[in-house]
Amino acid sequence: MSRSLESLLPKLVVAPAFVLGFAFIYGLMVWNGVLSVTGSRMLPNYDEFVGLDQYQKLFEMDRWWVALKNLGIFSVLYVGGALVLGLTLAILLDQKVRAEGFLRTVYLYPMALSFIVTGTAWKWILNPSMGIEKLMQDLGWSSFHFDWLVQSETAIYCVVIAGIWQSAGFAMALFLAGLRGIDDSIIKAAQMDGASLPRIYWRIILPILRPVMFSTILVLSHLSIKGFDLVMALTAGGPGFSTDVPATFMFVMSFTRGQIGLGAASATMMLATVAAIVVPYLYSELRAKPHDR
Repeated sequence: MSRSLESLLPKLVVAPAFVLGFAFIYGLMVWNGVLSVTGSRMLPNYDEFVGLDQYQKLFEMDRWWVALKNLGIFSVLYVGGALVLGLTLAILLDQKVRAEGFLRTVYLYPMALSFIVTGTAWKWILNPSMGIEKLMQDLGWSSFHFDWLVQSETAIYCVVIAGIWQSAGFAMALFLAGLRGIDDSIIKAAQMDGASLPRIYWRIILPILRPVMFSTILVLSHLSIKGFDLVMALTAGGPGFSTDVPATFMFVMSFTRGQIGLGAASATMMLATVAAIVVPYLYSELRAKPHDR
């Protein structure tokens, strides 16, 4: 009896957290899916079933296509930029430079900030009347202009700049940890064979870092899809709705325009996008390989 109780006790301790987590995560996902097939507006309305009408309406809206386009631009440039810059910083710090601890802290510090703080700070920096443009003009370059933040065509790239600035340090930390886990004898052996340092990193080190790279891409891709707070703090979706992303679109439709069903449909599409990224990765990582059985 005592042995069975001893084996059951850990399950009883974990069960409440598991049940609550399951209910508030997966339960809310299901609830959102139900709302997306109803005609809910200001309040949920489960009696008005409309099928896929909300999804049809969603993809007929120019604003939704602008949000998807911005998500594509932001995701590609943000993930790629943070990845390249983080890897470059990690390689430079791996050369045993002086004050490495100080530099590592400086590069990693932006990740400790929230996207709200980052967006607010870069809103000041990129503001033509008080940021970089005004500083350069005050220094004598009166012809210097950098007004991307207030231009519909370029405002999304300001969001990219702020995002890369915050997340490059995170990517650097992951890559640096991976580099420090590589045996130095591999590099020394390659050097003895006459390989240059850039070739060693390209042909040997980077393939070894592939798992770290995949993990970094996964995390950054997830952050890019969720990029609500950064956009709201930096541009609030403007000018107009030129920097809307699906997350801000969902917020505006659900809580400003009173279109809960349409907002739920956009949230479901975001969930599908995240699943399309995460599920294949988890499948490749968790599936049983023949030689592991």
